[in-house]
Amino acid sequence: MTDLNGHSISEARTRGVSKMNEVYGWELPADVPGEFFAVTADHLFADIWTRPGLSMRDRRLLLLGAITAQGQTDVAKIQINAAILNEELTEQQVEEAAIFLCHYTGWPLATGLNNALISVKSDRRKAARAAEKAATEPTPAKD
Repeated sequence: MTDLNGHSISEARTRGVSKMNEVYGWELPADVPGEFFAVTADHLFADIWTRPGLSMRDRRLLLLGAITAQGQTDVAKIQINAAILNEELTEQQVEEAAIFLCHYTGWPLATGLNNALISVKSDRRKAARAAEKAATEPTPAKD
């Protein structure tokens, strides 16, 4: 694989970006500049997320627990949406995780996870309504 400038992209980068795309349901280019992206793709996703022994769902639950404990609600929204999109977790399972985590991370932090879920649910429902509306609206006639 080569980047936009024709430079070779490593096998680790290819594997890492492929796993990132799977984890998040996005299509990221492999040639994002910068060391931060390089470490993220080449190590975290190419090596850590692809290790045997845990399923994607297992990893997602662990990650949700860790980011809940840190109060990272913006990151939680990304992870919740990806987990639902990838059918790793249902909305009800994320809510159960928030209830469970209340007792281990503390009520305020787990409430942040639950609030992130509420936000994701709202956004997903708005997007579904917009898509449904677009699908049922007549197409304007062309001149």
